[in-house]
Amino acid sequence: AVTAGAPASVPSPRVGGACIAAHVVPFAAWILLLLLLPRLFPPGAWQYALRTVIGLGLVIALRPWRWYPAPSLANLPLAIVVGGAVFAIWVVPEIGLGKADRFPLLQELYLRFGTLPLGRYPEATLPSLYDPAVCGWTLSLIRLAGSAFVIAVIEEFFWRGFLYRWLIDRSFLRPGIGEFDWEAFLTMCALFGLEHDRWLAGVVAGAAYGWLMIKTRDIWAAAFAHVLTNLLLGIYVLYVGGQAYSFW
Repeated sequence: AVTAGAPASVPSPRVGGACIAAHVVPFAAWILLLLLLPRLFPPGAWQYALRTVIGLGLVIALRPWRWYPAPSLANLPLAIVVGGAVFAIWVVPEIGLGKADRFPLLQELYLRFGTLPLGRYPEATLPSLYDPAVCGWTLSLIRLAGSAFVIAVIEEFFWRGFLYRWLIDRSFLRPGIGEFDWEAFLTMCALFGLEHDRWLAGVVAGAAYGWLMIKTRDIWAAAFAHVLTNLLLGIYVLYVGGQAYSFW
């Protein structure tokens, strides 16, 4: 149940295999399928749908939230601000491409060095696999839902819930989610950024979600912000179409 003013922490049980698996296995399965399926089958929007179904099944079965307090409604406004700001950070450096821009040099530097591979602007292969005209609205909406409500939550429990705290203490439940450590924080942000082709925006996003979790002591606040970012990004992609599919 959602409560207003949930406690900042709960007693930390001894870290066991079930706890580690709950945080790691859904994310590991998602990445494994991401790498494996394209090698075994021709490209298709169904692959993301399969990852979504398997990821959702794993996170529900393993229930990583068992080790956290209930979400707090008091943290929702700040989570909305952070989620919307990260969405803007993700798209604003690129939406002026080919148009008059106040800071063309900064935009050029971002597109050249803030994306992977370095020196190349991420471009969509058109028509996109996720274009409703190609795969149908069912698979397009599954893509939207999977990116917003499944992988965003899986990533928060892995990156912020597990990895950040594991970098502080190998018994990762011992550090409270409000504990801050510079080295662990910067490492987590860097690795989260490198997971994305927009690596620089990814680093900023990782810092924003991590800061939100630490400030609120609520992993659900970070998860909601991440959900909102991905939901807004997906809606933007489907609305704009064309090269906007490079975000997907």
